[in-house]
Amino acid sequence: MPVPWKPTREQIQAAAGKTVADVIAPDLRVLFCGINPGLYTAAVGHHFARPGNRFWKALHDAEFTARLLSPFDERELLKIGYGITNVVARATASADQLTKKEIIEGGTLLAAKVRRYRPRVLALLGLGAYRTAFDRPKAVVGPQPEKIGNAIVWVLPNPSGLNANYQRQDLARLFRALRLAVNNSPDLTAGS
Repeated sequence: MPVPWKPTREQIQAAAGKTVADVIAPDLRVLFCGINPGLYTAAVGHHFARPGNRFWKALHDAEFTARLLSPFDERELLKIGYGITNVVARATASADQLTKKEIIEGGTLLAAKVRRYRPRVLALLGLGAYRTAFDRPKAVVGPQPEKIGNAIVWVLPNPSGLNANYQRQDLARLFRALRLAVNNSPDLTAGS
């Protein structure tokens, strides 16, 4: 997936602590939520931008998108009812640099954002972050029993290329299960 430009090593290192603007609008079908931006993503200013991150491929493989989008196409998601945010806004080299306190505070802010923007589904991309942010230590991948506001909560694996627990076909299958639930549930498609 070619990108319009590739940041230098210095630009990537300088991105520590930066944020990436949400791709969000009211009443989305699905608001995808990463853990936090990586340095590469923050350097280019677009979500899931690091080469090797499988988010965009998983969306396409699961048929959320008709074509494979790049991070630079992220605003096109709004036209089809999807958005992107993060649990924690601060960019780090890896999510393990976040403190438990940051993740819990991020969960509180995320819940407020979900109540404000009212997506039908909040899809969190990272089981560990979800467990920490919302104090759900036994949560598993898939739909969750609780809602945030009126939003159904669905947990998906982190699509980072560093997450070796899930291969591309696994991510496609799990993302597809969400897409099928969104397309086939009257509760999730109402108003779309």
